Amino acid sequence: MNIDWYILSWIQDNLRCIFLDWLMPLISALGNGGAVWLAAAAVLLCFRKYRRYGVLLLMALAAGVLVGNLCLKNIVARPRPCWLDTTVQLLISSPDDYSFPSGHTLSSTIAAVILTSADRRFGYAAIPLAALIAFSRLYLYVHFPSDVAGAAGIGLLLAFAVLRFGGRALDAAGERLRAKNGGGQ
Repeated sequence: MNIDWYILSWIQDNLRCIFLDWLMPLISALGNGGAVWLAAAAVLLCFRKYRRYGVLLLMALAAGVLVGNLCLKNIVARPRPCWLDTTVQLLISSPDDYSFPSGHTLSSTIAAVILTSADRRFGYAAIPLAALIAFSRLYLYVHFPSDVAGAAGIGLLLAFAVLRFGGRALDAAGERLRAKNGGGQ
């Protein structure tokens, strides 16, 4: 048995309990479609001080969907653990798309990085929530640990790329807009 199956089996054998069976579907649902992170971006957009990070978060989440969900999932085409081992009772509906990378983990990692960059205090909530969402995908038996680890790595790369290059693009767009409007008059 490889490490992915070993970890999933260990979680099922040692951590499954009534409380987590109730909690993990709720935690996972926060990451459905990146919902909690889209809501965070919307809140950031409401405040001038954080508006730039709201835009960057939306850009990075869009990049995550394009790279992770539309490209990599279909290129790698990895079956989910729940498709390969149907003996584990699922607590949520079996997802229809492929397993690698975990979209929940990808969007959560992106959001945690960008929210922490906006204000370290935001990271105190975003990082643990991102970790819980990622873990919930293992607990719920819908991703392999390598799906989650790979998604976290891809999420870090995308978040840092958007912070660096997306910020430059926003600055350039702002300069063009100011020039078009007569130098900010």
